[in-house]
Amino acid sequence: MSIKQDHRQLYLQVIEKIKKDIKDGVYIEKEKLPSEFELSKQLGVSRATLREALRILEEENVIIRRHGVGTFVNAKPLFSSGIEQLNSVTSMIEQAGMKPGTIFLSSSEQIVSEDEIRLFNCKGNDSLIVFERLRTANDEPVVYCLDKMLEKDLPDSFAYHGESIFNILERDANIKVAYAVSYIEPLGYHNKISPLLQCDPETALLVLKQMHYDENDRPILYSLNYFKSNKFSFHVLRKRI
Repeated sequence: MSIKQDHRQLYLQVIEKIKKDIKDGVYIEKEKLPSEFELSKQLGVSRATLREALRILEEENVIIRRHGVGTFVNAKPLFSSGIEQLNSVTSMIEQAGMKPGTIFLSSSEQIVSEDEIRLFNCKGNDSLIVFERLRTANDEPVVYCLDKMLEKDLPDSFAYHGESIFNILERDANIKVAYAVSYIEPLGYHNKISPLLQCDPETALLVLKQMHYDENDRPILYSLNYFKSNKFSFHVLRKRI
């Protein structure tokens, strides 16, 4: 089971070997890997080389290391989307063949902050409507959502019914979201959100911050979505110019 010598650095060979073993079913999701001593002996490398490989595999979310317990194969993300595609959470869950759902947590009216005045290009006395929700897939919470919209953009009859906010905006407010400017940030354990998503202490979060604009380039919806990193992955198509 030891790796073959080639021109690449040893830790890169170890990474490739462990990934191949996971792909081939030698190690399955959530299975505990052999100890560092056993694994380094099997692969024929030093423990220092193995630790460097495991560090990178952990950064890539291939494995999870639990202090004092061991190293485990991470579960593959159930949902994947190109970051260049403006998909709602509802669509992502449906495309994975699962049933989307919503747990409504709260709604409130707030006066805009200085940052929000710049984000929405609005006045200091404007109010925001803020929704706080959990999105579920087959009844399991997978995303925490915090959405903000200017109250003046919404009709008096506007109400949240648990469906996609994109659909509600288009139907009830005649607002069509055309594009968004997005930022992704990794986040470790969050004292409020991680328990709501039923995350293990080792499970990181992916935070997607998005300002959505309508067809006239007007800022409409600001969203903070906290995704379970072991359930979601995002990718981008890059073209050479």
